[in-house]
Amino acid sequence: MRHFGHLAPSVREALFHQEPVEFTSASPANLLAVALGATLYSPATRPHLARDVVKLADRGVVSMVLCLEDSIADAEVPAAEANLVRQLTALHEGGHDADAELPLLFVRVREAEQITRLTTRLGDAVRLLSGYVLPKFTEDRGMPFLEALARAESDCGRRLFAMPVLESPEVLHLETRAETLAGIARSVDKYRDRVLALRLGVTDFCSVYGLRRTPHITAYDVGLVATVIADVVNVLGRNDGTGCTVTGPVWEYFRFSERMFKPQLRSSPFRWRGADELRAELIEHDMDGLLREIQLDRANGLQGKTCIHPSHVAPVHALSVVTHEEFSDATDILRPERHGGGVLRSAYTNKMNEVKPHRAWAERTLLRAEVFGVAREGVDFVDLLAAGQHDHDHRGTEEDGTHA
Repeated sequence: MRHFGHLAPSVREALFHQEPVEFTSASPANLLAVALGATLYSPATRPHLARDVVKLADRGVVSMVLCLEDSIADAEVPAAEANLVRQLTALHEGGHDADAELPLLFVRVREAEQITRLTTRLGDAVRLLSGYVLPKFTEDRGMPFLEALARAESDCGRRLFAMPVLESPEVLHLETRAETLAGIARSVDKYRDRVLALRLGVTDFCSVYGLRRTPHITAYDVGLVATVIADVVNVLGRNDGTGCTVTGPVWEYFRFSERMFKPQLRSSPFRWRGADELRAELIEHDMDGLLREIQLDRANGLQGKTCIHPSHVAPVHALSVVTHEEFSDATDILRPERHGGGVLRSAYTNKMNEVKPHRAWAERTLLRAEVFGVAREGVDFVDLLAAGQHDHDHRGTEEDGTHA
């Protein structure tokens, strides 16, 4: 699979200076953690889950979480488990290849025992799974999940990743935050090879104080949430070899209302048919909050994003593509002759690149470039969105509502 692989080769060639690479569920963990991109959540109760997975893969979704936790009622869990096993078995028996056709699939469980139970019940269909999402993760609550994951991995003979979700009040409350984050760091370090990424449960954080952000307010505008994100990245997202990939929080809205901010969408000499119309539509439907939050995620050290609606996937991926200017700066900084340090003027002549301070940024940028590609000079994210929208409209795929 690859990002933007659903676009025709000629379209990708016109969009990209360097196209996204192909990857599989067996690719290195550091590459997969970035490749997650927009991770779409879907309740495991969906009656046509197998069909949905295939359809969404054709729309550019590369990672999904099939949820047995907050997205379904307590009484629905047994039926949801049965449906999940039935749907994944149907995919497997239908000959679908997890490494070529399907997104990276994860199951969000409620309790550690579900990992053991589901891995056993899935049988050979477990080959379609990339791992499990672990809810309300702290050191005490999380260790049984990680231990169960290690046993399941051994039993089924397939690499299974964990994605812990940080969403507990202990992470939010100031008096327990430092100790809780330190405990999470210990547990993650013990199972480092199995932890693919850490996910943030910002909705749960807000619920502790009865808060809910509007479509015009990002997570970073909510002071309580912003401090937690900063501390999580500070402790768990370090770039010194001890940190993990931390993913961006969920965006709750998929219809946009009255405008408050205008998106800064610059004009581009590159034009796909419909790009201008899409720019107008972005303004009309008020995607400012989502677009701003995606940009702020990266500025604050987060990668990818939790999504609850298919319409969020394309903006996340379009804004994940490395611009030609970013690529130019990163490759200049990492040239072998620059290893001694120094300062140089960027090829775009609009900034100074300091080799030593910017090296970690450059390495991170080139990894993102490998996964999401590098846009041609003059191509912006709206051009990427328009190309995907034109392809989607051409094939006549229909939106079928919220997935979580």
